Amino acid sequence: MNKKSLLISALLAMTICVLPACGGSKSEDKTDIKVNDNPPVATEAPTMEVGAADTPEPALPTEDPHVGKAKSKLTGKYIDEKLAKRRPYAMMINNIEYAARFQSGLSQAAIVYEAKVEGGITRLMAIFQEKLNAKKIGSARSARHYYVSVASEYDAIFVHFGHTKFATSKIEKLHVDNISGLSGVGGAVFYRDNSIAAPHNAFTSKKGLDKGRKILKYRKNYKDDFEGHFKFYEEDTDLQSDKIANKVSIKFSGYTTPYFIYNPEKKKYYRYQYGKEHVDASNGKQLAFKNLIIQYVDDEPIVKGHPKDYRTINFENATGKGKYITNGKAINITWEKHEKKKFMKYYTEDGNELVINPGKTYVALFPDNDSKLTISKKTK
Repeated sequence: MNKKSLLISALLAMTICVLPACGGSKSEDKTDIKVNDNPPVATEAPTMEVGAADTPEPALPTEDPHVGKAKSKLTGKYIDEKLAKRRPYAMMINNIEYAARFQSGLSQAAIVYEAKVEGGITRLMAIFQEKLNAKKIGSARSARHYYVSVASEYDAIFVHFGHTKFATSKIEKLHVDNISGLSGVGGAVFYRDNSIAAPHNAFTSKKGLDKGRKILKYRKNYKDDFEGHFKFYEEDTDLQSDKIANKVSIKFSGYTTPYFIYNPEKKKYYRYQYGKEHVDASNGKQLAFKNLIIQYVDDEPIVKGHPKDYRTINFENATGKGKYITNGKAINITWEKHEKKKFMKYYTEDGNELVINPGKTYVALFPDNDSKLTISKKTK
């Protein structure tokens, strides 16, 4: 092919490529690009209505802080649910002045009871459940029948080293599980601290108590129908009362007059006795309580003229009055107890069941016939 023919072929190819762009086919976009001489007028941005597309996402559910926990029947605080089902130990604790300096494990008690025994002295009953890990608890002393009755209110395992015939009779009558230092398991549960004079030197531990329970094959957990002794507020609550209670002094006798001083920062009552702070010898902590209950009882000799002055408290089918003290205030209460039913409740003056604050509780079984209670604003 000559040069002329090649030029003609090239021109024809270029013409074929340009034609679709100039004319286009019916199946293609025919929109022409035009220059707009008039610029667009600015308008406000359209207001967006809240619709399904822009609805904020729902907040993720917060984790329940009480998952795996349950309220303690002793303190009203949330603890491990398995632990909350376990029966407590109610142990008799020596409280004469000499022995008080050696008391160990009391700061771990959820509830402490105090009542008169012989000669104007008092004995304590400490009720343990949660956080009990003490290697030394005591010193342990002998049982009294009214303490057996109180232990039955809690479905507790009653712990003692010695007893009266009235106490053993009550244990049998109320079918109270008990661990006695004078029984066959005593050697497995208790030990003597030879640096302390007998009979004030019998101690046990959490390990020892659990060992005794297993040997005696006692139930580990509460009965299924056990409802608990107290009714608790969900949160800390102040009393609606004009009675200020910054210091509470309980004169059981001329020998024993414990008192409590309110700490408004901690919102607890700190215990004193024998003229000084009441301290747990095992850790140096002063005993402190959220709630104080003064339960007026009929306290009298069980046998008039008995040389040992054994006392008794009417608990079989009884009612009485008292005081509930918390957060620096005090109110009047009443109580009702039916021993055979293991029933014990407190009530406010309007007849409603008393509700107390979560925390540790001290209960004085206080004879209203020969002793004095002082509730005052002043702490000195």
